[in-house]
Amino acid sequence: MYVALAGGVGAARFLRGLVRVVPAAAVTVVVNTADDDVFHGLHVSPDLDTVTYTLAGAEHPEQGWGLDGETFTTVDALARYGRPTWFRLGDRDLATHLYRSERLAEGASLSTVTDEIAEAWGVVPRLLPMTDDPISTRITITRHDGTSEEVAMQEWFVHRRAEPPVSAVRFEGSDDATAAPGVLEALETAETILVCPSNPVISIGPILAVPGVRDVLIRRRDRVVGVSPIIAGRTVKGPADRLMAGLGLDVSCVGVARAYSEFCSALVIDAGDAHRGPDVEATGVRAVVADTLMTDARVAAALARHTLDAVA
Repeated sequence: MYVALAGGVGAARFLRGLVRVVPAAAVTVVVNTADDDVFHGLHVSPDLDTVTYTLAGAEHPEQGWGLDGETFTTVDALARYGRPTWFRLGDRDLATHLYRSERLAEGASLSTVTDEIAEAWGVVPRLLPMTDDPISTRITITRHDGTSEEVAMQEWFVHRRAEPPVSAVRFEGSDDATAAPGVLEALETAETILVCPSNPVISIGPILAVPGVRDVLIRRRDRVVGVSPIIAGRTVKGPADRLMAGLGLDVSCVGVARAYSEFCSALVIDAGDAHRGPDVEATGVRAVVADTLMTDARVAAALARHTLDAVA
């Protein structure tokens, strides 16, 4: 069995490649839920939905999130009533959020609802939210006048376009959370644990903050391999570079290696960063060089194969 820690578009694209090289039924994906929020009274799970839609082959091909051929008639109509519409929920996507919110209100756990949604989309890998408990990524930003403010992740990333400088990140609720059913067991028994090319601060960080997860990874370090989301000092998608810089982390594959060194034995870095291999290995993490820019599913599959070989 293979277990992947995932969050964001990069992870979803990597998983699309992974299920081309190993049986999809042998893959379990532990997904970040600290980005979850409530919009228009609906529980929205952005990372769970991105992974679901991508594995179902239904995602928007250019942006990587949301559904292909989406329309936004409903959210545009909400503007008439003066409601904030900066978080754009598509008309078809709304059905997922309506279903999830209704089932949660009925008392179903997020794990159960995730299973039901994945089954409805024909997704074969097992998708597990990192926890059924509420965890919220809270970001401290610096305003133009030099004062600080703490905001929800989506407020900073989407509404404010990730522009205000970041000085701190915390995961509210993580101390009291419990890993979702099956998460720790999957990590304990996995043949290989893969840390997808996700934002190390706000996609992988919350998963590691769930009590018990980091401890298992440390114990099983020789079976853990990561993929750097940083190529030549920049991210392909998302705000990882701005977050890492704001927190004093080196925005490079070396910075990722340092962040993961406690629990990760190998890190796949892009061919363009091959010269940084010795610096990665100086952190105690073995460097594996591959093409990490997933321009299509074929490249993603090749990357997944290289990643698995790193701890074969």
